[in-house]
Amino acid sequence: MIGCMCIHGFTGAPYEVEPLVDYLKEHTDWEVAVPTLPGHGDELKLKGIAYHKWIEHAEEELKGLIDRCEKVYVVGFSMGGLIASYLTVHYPVDKLVLLSAAAYYINPKQLFLDINDMAKDAFRGNLADNEMFVRYKRKISATPITATLQFRRLVASVRPILNQVTVPTLIAQGESDGVVPPRSARYLYKNIGSSAKKLIFLKDSKHLICHSEERDQLFHAILEFLKKKPA
Repeated sequence: MIGCMCIHGFTGAPYEVEPLVDYLKEHTDWEVAVPTLPGHGDELKLKGIAYHKWIEHAEEELKGLIDRCEKVYVVGFSMGGLIASYLTVHYPVDKLVLLSAAAYYINPKQLFLDINDMAKDAFRGNLADNEMFVRYKRKISATPITATLQFRRLVASVRPILNQVTVPTLIAQGESDGVVPPRSARYLYKNIGSSAKKLIFLKDSKHLICHSEERDQLFHAILEFLKKKPA
């Protein structure tokens, strides 16, 4: 049995990776685990939660998969990519997939374009239909500053151990991502220690890469990578 764990991002929930999870379930017989990190989910309750609690929860889920499965893959989206990298260093993970992984965050140029689109939609009276506005309005108001600091601490703690990631790694990044800039993917590709690593960019994809119009192309590449036998 093969196990695959998919980890959502900061202030997110399993819905962020749900299209990929559905794809993997449709095309494989793998056990797919999708944990909800402490304080996350449909209702955010992040106050007072330290970043190591997010890691510990993912660790417990991973240990269960390792006990039940012969091989285990880990997929991490955004902050989940940093957690996935940490797990890969400390546990017997066979392959790693990083999606819009937040080694760096906030892409000023793209964020300006997204805000400009929001302003246009607001002027037309269509702001409620703007995907970026709808997805992030609630998050901004429900995220305490202390939680953001914990997110930054997590990123700072994982960056120095990226060179200890030695398993085959696939890194995917949207070029139109206003939250995580393309340089984050390049940084990961440069600093991850694996000799078997691949970097792909999706031209029109924004941050929620699993919900992008290019998701079919992405999911095919992920499954092909995970199923490929080592050379």
